[in-house]
Parts: sequence; structure tokens; C-alpha cells
Amino acid sequence: MNRVVVGVADMAVSNRTEDTIITYSLGSCIAVVIYDPKVKVGGMLHYMLPESSTDPVKARSKPAMFADTGIPMLFKESYKYGATKKSLIVKVVGGAQILDEDGVFNIGKRNYMILRKILWKNNVLIAAEHVGGNVNRTVRLELETGRVVLKVSGHGEFEL
Repeated sequence: MNRVVVGVADMAVSNRTEDTIITYSLGSCIAVVIYDPKVKVGGMLHYMLPESSTDPVKARSKPAMFADTGIPMLFKESYKYGATKKSLIVKVVGGAQILDEDGVFNIGKRNYMILRKILWKNNVLIAAEHVGGNVNRTVRLELETGRVVLKVSGHGEFEL
């Protein structure tokens, strides 16, 4: 197994079946996990903020930081490896309310809402999700099988 770590404001796409793509400590950030079982291509995006318009300069240098620039980039990169939109299985993790108990900024909720809007506009359905709450999550995608395994603080590990 080859572990490919996706950091915050980062993305990875692979067609190597020995790869496992993983991201750690999702709080209000969201991980978008995609997998095409026909060609065994998978990818993961770990974005922090909903809209790139809040910092256009940062968006140009780090498009994976924002939902509106990172999500299209993730899908386009997977197409380069032979994935097709109609075959992709999409799973979503994160969007918690961490360090904002009073809900002043609602970054997690805003991150999730823009994701839903972008996917809906592009006729993409979410196959499974584990979002909201106030827990940290780690998620990994095994490219050989397409399994998405989630580890949730205080709740252990399970398949999504």
C-alpha cells in the first residue's frame, strides 16, 4: 500500500491501485472523495473555505483551498485519468462546527451548502456523506476496491 496524504487546501488523484488517499483532521473543512470503479480512478479534495472571491490571489495560487475552484479542478483532473462523470461515486466528509460553538461564522455549514449547490448545478449526486456535528474526522480512499473508510473522533472507524 502506498499512502498519498492530502493536506489542508490540497488535492490528489490517482489510478494506481496500490494507492490509498487519506486526509486527516477534517473539522469545518470538507473532503470530497470521488471514485470511478470502471477505471479505478479516485481522488480527494480537502478544501477550507466556500468561495474564492474572498481571496482571489490565494485562489490562483491554492485553488484547492476553496470549494468553487477546488471541486471543478478535482473532477477535471480525474477525467484526465479516464474517469467519467456518470461513473463517478461521490462521498463527502466534514463540515463540522469546530471552534465556533456559537455558530458565528458557520464555516462548516457554508462549506457544505456551496458543495451541494455546485454538485446540483452539475447533476452530480452524493452517494454517501458524514457531515456536520462537532467532531474531527479522518477519511481514506482505497483505490483497489473503492472503499472509503472514515475514522470519527470518539466513534471509531467504519466504511462510508
